[in-house]
This record gives sequence, structure tokens and C-alpha cells, in this order.
Amino acid sequence: MAVYVYAITAAAHPLRLDGLTGVGNPPEQLRTVDGRSMVAVVSDSPEGLKAKRRDVLAHQSVLERLMADGSVLPLRFGAIAPDDDAVLEVLDERADAYQERLSALDGCVEFHVKASCAEEPLLRAILTESEEARRLNEDIRAGRGGQDLRMTLGELVAAEVQRRHEFFAAQTVEALSPAAREVRTSEPTGEDFVSVSFLVEQAGQNDFMTAQKDLADRFGEDFAFRLHGPLPPYSFV
Repeated sequence: MAVYVYAITAAAHPLRLDGLTGVGNPPEQLRTVDGRSMVAVVSDSPEGLKAKRRDVLAHQSVLERLMADGSVLPLRFGAIAPDDDAVLEVLDERADAYQERLSALDGCVEFHVKASCAEEPLLRAILTESEEARRLNEDIRAGRGGQDLRMTLGELVAAEVQRRHEFFAAQTVEALSPAAREVRTSEPTGEDFVSVSFLVEQAGQNDFMTAQKDLADRFGEDFAFRLHGPLPPYSFV
């Protein structure tokens, strides 16, 4: 039977699962798959599982309980293995790598930062600060040039937007990295110029949040920073 996997931890973890239930309706019972040195916290996997609020909260509650008692490797919602034997095989094959990650994540949580910049002020700054963009724009407004000139300006502006987005992203990572143990960047989507996860020691959470607020204040009102966390350190498993 398919197995839903919540987390992996060391065999020495207290594994206080009393009072908790897993995903599903009715909720599945939690249990463990025990390897030689690693343990996976699992339940049977209900059919047709979707990311409904009750199930997401059940998943989160299991992780929070486990993290309160020691280091764990949290799996994201929806991690499913074919059966217990498949879980056991992976636990034993990758025991050394899992132990290294458990040590790296010990006492840490994840914070995820995304940020975007308002388009109008950014374009205005480019047209003000770039001599070539300003000249092209003036020629177009004066009627000196056709579609080719508009395309040239569009390409120039797009390249400059990309360059500035990359600069803003680098500034964000540079400013917040000193407050983190590890950093993982991912490709930003939509209007965001940065999407980055920080592994932060639990004792330093307030320092990290203060650093992020100071950074947002320094960037100013044309920028929208979104901070998510503290979270289980999914991005660093």
C-alpha cells in the first residue's frame, strides 16, 4: 500500500507522536518505518489526497511536534512512497547523507523572501538615468522614428530592467546572508526579482526578521518584500 511520508529523523529522536493523527478523512494513524540508524514518520496514504486545509495543517502539526524535540528532515506535503519496503531501502542507502543534513539543520528554521519592484518608478528611473534610453524616447515622442526605434527602445529597457532586477536580488542576498547558516536561491516568478530561502538558527530568528525589515525600509516604498516563516527547512533537506 502507498505510504505518505512526513519526515525523516535519527533513530534516537523521541518521536512523541501521541495525540497526533495524519492526513486523510478520516485521519490516518501515524507510525514509523525504522531503518538501521534513520526513521521515517509515515502513515498510509489516502486515495485522492489533495492539499486541503485540514490535511496541510495535519502535515504541519506532525512536523512541528517532531521539530520541537530534535532535528528532522521535513518532507513537503504530498510525499508518497510505494510501500514501507521502499522507504526502508532509501533510509538505509542514504543514511550517511541524511545524518549530515540532520546535523546541518539542527536548531534551524527556514525563512523565504520574495520581493518585487513597482514597474512605473523603475521605468521612469531608467528613462531618467540612461542617456540612450532618454534619447530614443525623445525621438519617438517627437515623431522621429518608426516601429524599429520603438523596438530598439523596448529591447534596451527590457535589458536594463533585467540588469537592475539582478542587482536588487544580489543586494537582498548579500544583506541577509550574514544572519543565515545556509542560503538557497530559486528562479523568481511573475513580477518578483528575487526568491530565496534562508536557513536560520532558531535563536537568531528575531535578528533575521529585523535585518529583513531594515532591508525593506532601505529599498523604500516602491519595493514590496514578503517574508514567509519560520517554516520547517524544506528547501535545505
